[in-house]
Amino acid sequence: MRLINPRVRLYTEMIVCHAIVRGDRQKLLKFDASEHPVTLQLGGSDAGLMAEAARIGEEFGYDGIDVNCGCPSDRVGNGNFGACLMRQPELVAEIVAAITRAVKIPVSVKCRIGITGEESQEKLYAFAEGVFAAGASLLTVHARTATLEGIVTRGDGAGGYTEVRTAGLSPKENRSIPPLRYDWAYAVKERFPEHTIEINGGIKTHAEVAMHLEKMDRVMLGRIAHEDPWFFSTNPSGLLAERLTILERMAEYAERHESKDMTAARFFNNMLNIFHALPGSKALRRFLSEDGRALSPAAAVAKIAAMDK
Repeated sequence: MRLINPRVRLYTEMIVCHAIVRGDRQKLLKFDASEHPVTLQLGGSDAGLMAEAARIGEEFGYDGIDVNCGCPSDRVGNGNFGACLMRQPELVAEIVAAITRAVKIPVSVKCRIGITGEESQEKLYAFAEGVFAAGASLLTVHARTATLEGIVTRGDGAGGYTEVRTAGLSPKENRSIPPLRYDWAYAVKERFPEHTIEINGGIKTHAEVAMHLEKMDRVMLGRIAHEDPWFFSTNPSGLLAERLTILERMAEYAERHESKDMTAARFFNNMLNIFHALPGSKALRRFLSEDGRALSPAAAVAKIAAMDK
């Protein structure tokens, strides 16, 4: 992605703070200098451990720390981090404050607009106010609720309350089924015009990016980076030759990072769609995902170049 566009900011996958503090931090955090700027995304609910993991991340050279308050998986919920943290805005503010005291690099937060059945704009405003007061420099708002398993207390309008058990959605379903409410993200920006607010969720065209940038400071894109990496190119009409040049550069990168557990299939997993919408793209994807599995990353690129000739 950095070869395709040097200006985009990259984020790691969410890494649990316990794993960094107590596990193989070299394996978890090592990255190539060519990837800058890259932000380390942390998951956790212990302010002390989150701050220590952030400090370690800063030592590894990351350009920012992001606190995940949006991931809706059951595993995350059971560990009391991710989207379920939106039920505990005071704790999130405590975590952000602890991290900002521990590091000098920027600290950001990524959240949903709320938890399904419990959401309100006032709660979202209070959440944003808390993280900014604690020192966050950026809030990314995924403009959907997260539908989590649990018990929701709902008022009946007459002073009474009813407890309703919600079944929850899978992580995949939570990325598409809860409706997008971009206006809620816009409203956060309107409420906090002096702060940097970023929007995320279901954005798949350049026209949509431009539309959101009229109201928001930044746009975060997720799945489109996998579905069509060339979407981010500064030369969007680039043909096969430009994309093969990227792969040739990646072969050089691969030679620096090859290891026994770094097969071509793993290395190219997020590059399969670099040929998206071009003639012959299916054959190239099939080679990278099937025939190229036994090759080293560098050998796979050489094979692709030979196929083109």
